[in-house]
Amino acid sequence: MLTHVSRRALAGASLAVGAALLTACSGAEAGTGDGVEAATVVVSANNGDVEVPAEPLRVAVLDNTAFETVKAFGITPVAVPKPLLPGTGFEDWEADESIADAGSHREPVLEAVSEAEPDLILGGYRFEDHTEQLSRIAPVLDLAPGEDREGGYVESLKRQTETLGEVLGHEEEAAALIADLEDSVAAAAAATGGESVFLAVASGGRIDNGASRLGRILEPLDLVNVLADEGDAVHSDSGLAPETIAQLNPDWMVVLDRDAAVEEGATSPARQLVSEQEAWAGTTFTTQDQVVYLPPTFYVTEGVQAYTAVFDQITDAFTA
Repeated sequence: MLTHVSRRALAGASLAVGAALLTACSGAEAGTGDGVEAATVVVSANNGDVEVPAEPLRVAVLDNTAFETVKAFGITPVAVPKPLLPGTGFEDWEADESIADAGSHREPVLEAVSEAEPDLILGGYRFEDHTEQLSRIAPVLDLAPGEDREGGYVESLKRQTETLGEVLGHEEEAAALIADLEDSVAAAAAATGGESVFLAVASGGRIDNGASRLGRILEPLDLVNVLADEGDAVHSDSGLAPETIAQLNPDWMVVLDRDAAVEEGATSPARQLVSEQEAWAGTTFTTQDQVVYLPPTFYVTEGVQAYTAVFDQITDAFTA
């Protein structure tokens, strides 16, 4: 689907691919070293139109929402932020010494990324603030999904996946991932019918308002959030009282178990926190056993596969 054109024609040639604008061109500065010019493509990303190799061979993956997709494509990155890798499913990346550790977004190791000599960096999301510095190493594509993207988070997941498939040469695999997401969304939307829900997060040993992160799940569903999405209780204490939730008495609770995701050796503390909350003993979600616990890895994945699995969870729970 990529069209190869000369640099002279680049300004007037473009091909829309989902949410991304991909335009192939011939770049003299992208020479292969043997006198043959390497093809490049221009991608319309969150950080503008970026010219990248048409066939990138050395990819640094810093955006955790792209981890599972890149892995599904069978691509081994040259650098990843190993502190952000999910606890399961990425043991091979964690142990592979040939994959440089880019550190975390709070303490990035940009020297390691540079030494890995990537020809493409998948940045954005947690690494968004480092885009300018990373761009001095290699072209940076910010394809991260977000609530503020056109159509919302779930729709932007589809665009991210489609564009990754185009850029990395795995269009068929990307299309299959998108189809799985669409099927799971349709089933979950059909299973929900206006029920009220408390979007919760287990963080710092307490249950708090998780709407700032989990509100994305409700975009295509027929569910009503009982609390407004105010502040960032995922990382701080909002002061929410358990009695407030008891008074609101939502039909369902959906819990993001952040503690289990970030605390080594933690065994799903969210279940214990919920079960020990006396104020909730008479609530509908407790008496009817209507609590959905998201996988701990969801906090550090959040990509197309993670959302597909969550919508499947919701379908199973609401049709049980």
